[in-house]
Amino acid sequence: MAKERLTAARVAGFQCEPGKQQSFLWDAKTPGFGLRVTKTGARAYVFESRLDGKTIRITIGDPRSWGLGDAQEEARRLQILIDGGQDPRELKAEARAEREARAAAEAAHAVTVGEAWAAYLEDRRPHWGERHYQDHVSKAQAGGEAARRGTRGRGITSPGPLHPLMAMALRELDAATIEAWATREGKKRPTSARLAWRLLRGFLSWAAEQPAYASVVNGNPAKTKRSREALGTAGVKQDALQREQLAGWFAAVRQLYNPVTAAYLQTLLLTGARPGEILEMRWEDVNTKWKGLTIRDKVEGERTIPLTPYIASLLAALPRRSEFVFASSVVMPGKPHQPISKPHQPHDQACAVAGIDGLTLHGLRRSFKSLTEWLECPAGVVAQIQGHKPSATAEKHYTVRPLDLLRMHHERIEAWILEQAGIKFDPAQAVPGLRVVASGN
Repeated sequence: MAKERLTAARVAGFQCEPGKQQSFLWDAKTPGFGLRVTKTGARAYVFESRLDGKTIRITIGDPRSWGLGDAQEEARRLQILIDGGQDPRELKAEARAEREARAAAEAAHAVTVGEAWAAYLEDRRPHWGERHYQDHVSKAQAGGEAARRGTRGRGITSPGPLHPLMAMALRELDAATIEAWATREGKKRPTSARLAWRLLRGFLSWAAEQPAYASVVNGNPAKTKRSREALGTAGVKQDALQREQLAGWFAAVRQLYNPVTAAYLQTLLLTGARPGEILEMRWEDVNTKWKGLTIRDKVEGERTIPLTPYIASLLAALPRRSEFVFASSVVMPGKPHQPISKPHQPHDQACAVAGIDGLTLHGLRRSFKSLTEWLECPAGVVAQIQGHKPSATAEKHYTVRPLDLLRMHHERIEAWILEQAGIKFDPAQAVPGLRVVASGN
């Protein structure tokens, strides 16, 4: 290829030959150095040489940014590297990788717990139920906002147990810090703090597996004996309705001013489901044709249980305000009707009227299991309705109960509970159906 001594004037005047995609002007002074001009007029200094029998061409830069002498000096440097058996492209890629690694390390060094927590929630939300996601949000919230209607302690929300950790650098979240946090929170609100600690453990396990945070998270600092002991152990819960309390409980609950709350509490007892599972139930989960309810299960993903006659009558009487079965009448700006909040206060009021002390919403789930003992129902049937994990190999791998078989037992359970409560209900006269009302009703 023809070469000539390059000058600034020659570089400025060189053009791409007509009919070609690009043309080169090679320097007679500096080996491998030249100018490339494309048919569109793009210009660049280039360097070309051979390494291990292969041609290497490297772009040095635009003549508007590179002086001719500097570009020639860069070409000589590249040739020295090649003479030493090194590929300049590989060296450049390694240097870039090192810079990116340093930048990533600096970013990880500065990231806060709150920033990583937000990334964690975004990454894992598709795999969680709505209630589990909201637990993560509430335990880390700053507080200071108006409490939702129907929640305990109306007024201003309090900071979540994890909020004090959110402003810290993630690298500072070590075992000693978490143990001190657990000691403080365990004295103020042990039950909430225990849940927050479990959520924190899951978050740190996730962070340790992420390339962006692995350099600043060493193992899982929340998994220590001291932090666990500082939070204490949850006491064994024994709250459950007794057979003789059913009449008083149903009478008080059915007199609640909010029919949606009343229907929710009765459905909770008669299905034995978890409180959050019933709140998440949507109208599409109610199958009146095949008489089934689909429950979003935190263990199995979802399960289908019988739609028993009394529950069907409760649901048929509810206003259909939104996709949620137990939808609140309150509308937030820009949002459709959301599910009611867990009705702790209305339930406590009903229990006070009925003369029942200490019965929680989860106690209604415990009540369902306890009351079935009077009917000697198969334990596996009750567990399948409630969404408990199978407790034996035969249950787990060999017993498959169709919906109709579950219905036979579930309807018997419902009928017995209603009988003990003194409720006269004729399943044959119950006409299931869903009525649609205006969203403002």
